[in-house]
Amino acid sequence: MSISFKERKKQMGDALGVPENFDVIYRQLKIGNRDAVTYCVDGFTDGAVLQRVVQFFFGLKEAEIAKTATDFVKQSVPFNETLVTSDWDQALLLTFSGMTCLLVDGYDEAILIDCREYPARSVEEPYKDKVLRGSRDGFVETIVFNSALIRRRIRSTELRFEMMQAGTSSKTDVAIGYMKGRVQEKYLEKIKNSISNIKVDSLTMNVESLAECIYRGSWLNPLPKFKYSERPDTAAASLLEGNIVILVDNSPSAMIIPNTIFDVIEDADDYYFPPITGTYLRWCRIIITLLAVFISPIYLLMVQNAELVPAGLEFILPKDTLHVPLVVQFLILEFAIDGMKLASLNTPETLSTPLSVITGLVIGEFAVSSGWFNPEAMLYMAFVALANYSQPSFEVGYALKFMRIFLLLLTAWFGVWGFVIGVVTIILIFALNKNVAGKSYLYPGTPMGARKILRQLFRVSIKTKEKN
Repeated sequence: MSISFKERKKQMGDALGVPENFDVIYRQLKIGNRDAVTYCVDGFTDGAVLQRVVQFFFGLKEAEIAKTATDFVKQSVPFNETLVTSDWDQALLLTFSGMTCLLVDGYDEAILIDCREYPARSVEEPYKDKVLRGSRDGFVETIVFNSALIRRRIRSTELRFEMMQAGTSSKTDVAIGYMKGRVQEKYLEKIKNSISNIKVDSLTMNVESLAECIYRGSWLNPLPKFKYSERPDTAAASLLEGNIVILVDNSPSAMIIPNTIFDVIEDADDYYFPPITGTYLRWCRIIITLLAVFISPIYLLMVQNAELVPAGLEFILPKDTLHVPLVVQFLILEFAIDGMKLASLNTPETLSTPLSVITGLVIGEFAVSSGWFNPEAMLYMAFVALANYSQPSFEVGYALKFMRIFLLLLTAWFGVWGFVIGVVTIILIFALNKNVAGKSYLYPGTPMGARKILRQLFRVSIKTKEKN
């Protein structure tokens, strides 16, 4: 049973919150002597384009109006991106997404005209994933722009971006990118089903909310289950390797799956320099990251067992009396470093430099002279604080931090055996951890593949294809 234009207009207006919603704009007009009305969300619509479309409608004669909405769009709508739908829930969703909804007396369908113009900041280099050499563009909060940045780098017919929605209230746009013929189809379907079956009200925290909905396993293991990147070139390279890239609207980060520890600690700078330089940078990052985990527990072990210190290295032992147990000093400094990180995030940019000087000179100097901390503890924790930024993943940094604290406590309580048990436990955490695809986190280390391991540890030249 068809509904009259007047009733349909009332239903649509009530659903869109007209006139309560100040940002929902509606306009009544005449198209060829027929009553019509348009609805759009202010701030999502290119006003100049919409004005030209409406002006064109004013010039239509009654005899030029087609009998069906589909024919009307073909003959009388001067815009390419147009949709005719009888699904009014879809019409409401697309209107709130930025499309302009047109209702015309005599048509039972809604006409959606896509003259969207989303608010977006300019494409600039991301604050986190910076490189010494390479492109300076980064993802923004608009999903259409992000997919365009990737497609600019991969001009292939194999590249696919499928749009889905998640969240019963937010209906957040989620784009799944993959290379057809390279991606694992079974795993791709699993990801699609996981997203379509999400039963949450809103993806409030964007990619993190989506990650928690997709991964249903235990989060007690601190190692990240996903790789995040704000760089389009990194996302494009991952797609060409057969991975899946998920873009979430309102998020400037891409989620890359599946991933292993080798994928997470990779950095774009490895590939923007010659192979020998890239290999050196990669090894520096690996060694410094390992030192960040083990340097403070090993130092604690040596202080507790001075006889284990090799000859000639006795100078590393504390010279001053330990007023506070060394393990307590390390733990306090671990929390203090995080406190300074949080403070820096909330410090106005104009005050960041003077406050950094105060923190480094005044607090550091008096912390040592007061007897609370020994210079050696301050030195090693300063190294740890800097070493955490040698690898690009923020999540890996905190995972290693938790492991370092765990190893410190075991070493303090049980000495040499505690250190050994802690190291074995950390190895097992890596070895037994599975990524979202169910593969080992150390793949291709397990099952052992020498060729693939070498490619992960050494930067190799790009192979060129010979012409036939």
